[in-house]
Amino acid sequence: MALVKTTVIILKSRKWGDADRIVTFYSKSLGKIRGVARGARRQKSRFGAALEPFSVCRLDLFEKNGDSLFRISHVDLIRSSRALREDLSLMDSAARMVNVVAAITPDGDPDPPLFDTLEQGLISLQESEDPPFTALLFQIRLLGLTGFRPQTDHCASCGKTYFVGEPQFSPIAGGLVCQICAARQRARCVALSRGGLAFLQQAIRLTPATVTRLRATGQVRREVEEAIEGYVTVVAGKRLPPVNFLSVALPG
Repeated sequence: MALVKTTVIILKSRKWGDADRIVTFYSKSLGKIRGVARGARRQKSRFGAALEPFSVCRLDLFEKNGDSLFRISHVDLIRSSRALREDLSLMDSAARMVNVVAAITPDGDPDPPLFDTLEQGLISLQESEDPPFTALLFQIRLLGLTGFRPQTDHCASCGKTYFVGEPQFSPIAGGLVCQICAARQRARCVALSRGGLAFLQQAIRLTPATVTRLRATGQVRREVEEAIEGYVTVVAGKRLPPVNFLSVALPG
């Protein structure tokens, strides 16, 4: 067995056997991986509360050839997730962030900017006056980082750069489509107002330091939420749990 040391963000966990837990992480150096924490559910477990979802940890892992499941031997807690788990609105939004990462990232494919974006997104939640909106901005950035950036400059189906009438967002095509292509889509498109389109374009292009300054309310927000929810569903290949704290498998 080879010893591996890595910094991770806990995505989710589930019970395994009588006292163990299978934990899914996003590792800065290894990408999305899974490990088994032996005895993690015992009252006096050496892991304590370090393996809670949303926490940032430094792990010692043992890797066995031919086995995709690591064995967790030691955990150092870097940033606790307690504040996120004590407020239902924060927990809802943090759950959506980690669910999206878990759903659309491949196993074992490290992406340090994605790790940094997720970590900053979870930190931003604690400072946010509107956690669901912060989670929405994170999802838009994540799509761009993972190669699924929504197309907003030309028709995602035919390439046309000039649009007549109200813009249409096609989750299946992955971006804006012209009226002719919109009529050919297998699923309903989302009509975007000019304000909704402008917001989406800004959210895609702004840096992490400035994107949190964006604001959207009313119709614009509803449009963008519907478009991104539909697109994430297509990319993930399934509808993710709603923004609801029960969507995270908390230790129990």
